[in-house]
Amino acid sequence: MAKVVLAMSGGVDSSVAAHLLLAAGHEVIGVFMRHGEASAAACQVDDGASGFQLPVVKTGDSKRADHKQGCCTATDAADARRVAAKLKIPFYALDLQSDFSRIVDYFVDEYIAGRTPNPCVKCNHWIKFGRLFDFAAGAGAEFVATGHYARIVDDSATGRPNLRRGLDGHKDQSYALFGIDRERLQRMLLPVGDYDKPEIRRLATSLGLNVAGKKDSQEICFVTQGHHSDFVKAKRGPEAAPTAGDFVTTDGRVLGQHDGYEAFTIGQRKGLGIALGEPHFVLQIDPESRRVVLGTKQQLLRGGLVATEANWLIDTPPQDEPFRCRVQIRYNSDAEDAVVTPTGDDGFRVRFTDPQAGIAPGQAAVVYDGTRVLGGGWISHSEA
Repeated sequence: MAKVVLAMSGGVDSSVAAHLLLAAGHEVIGVFMRHGEASAAACQVDDGASGFQLPVVKTGDSKRADHKQGCCTATDAADARRVAAKLKIPFYALDLQSDFSRIVDYFVDEYIAGRTPNPCVKCNHWIKFGRLFDFAAGAGAEFVATGHYARIVDDSATGRPNLRRGLDGHKDQSYALFGIDRERLQRMLLPVGDYDKPEIRRLATSLGLNVAGKKDSQEICFVTQGHHSDFVKAKRGPEAAPTAGDFVTTDGRVLGQHDGYEAFTIGQRKGLGIALGEPHFVLQIDPESRRVVLGTKQQLLRGGLVATEANWLIDTPPQDEPFRCRVQIRYNSDAEDAVVTPTGDDGFRVRFTDPQAGIAPGQAAVVYDGTRVLGGGWISHSEA
């Protein structure tokens, strides 16, 4: 069979993915992607082919700490290494701090621009199915695999691979993969996409893997403590321009003050830090005036959006020719009936059948035909 480089996060999904790949007869190389400084105790190993310096994570190098449940920590690296040792596969930890710095910069810049970033989508595009392919080339591997809940399915008519939702609708992660280069689909393996989460945990238990009961990652991996706005402030430093300002209504009436608009996203209701007697939602964030506009749920509803930087996993749809589909505007939301019109400038317009709440600039708008991911883009702004 084939040689496969597998991204191992130290979680149950990628750990079971390693077993499934081995069971299919593949030669598997486990890779943990470290975003922080390499441990002083880590051994530096040069693979001699790809040019990467590979700090090998040792089980005894890490100690458990009470941080948020994210990924890419020293604890996760140790968990991944233990699984690799049990399954008897080679294991490397790639120090990709400079690559992750690009994602951190994007994260901070987007919030300061009044937008809501999605670093996990960028990480999949730039690193997991970007830099990891560079490593695979150096290692002579044909495929790159991850533990994402999504599927690669060959089209019955063309024979070309397409990206589809994972069978577990509650865990589906296809939304976060829309930005991948279409040509790389033929070299991707997503072994857990054909299973539901309980099955994966049962498999991990039957294999005696130490991560069988490990909680799922729920946090941004580089924001390990506190609120994301604290992270943004810390990265910008004390000399940065202020972001504190006013909460206002749609007609400009001042309702109160906030400590920084980077703490908010369109559609947010909780955590506003202001009592108004009835539910209010974030309708707009204006970085120039530092104002956060609040309003009712009805005022939040919008009929469509404009997306830019489109990435299509099908032949690029013809300009100005609308087509019916379903569009998902957040990772944890459902796809909704819509009409998409490609605009010819690497973007598209979306008109929803029913008005939608919480259309946030900076988030991804991902286009589906049933379970198939057609492509997607980045939300520029909403439309009435």
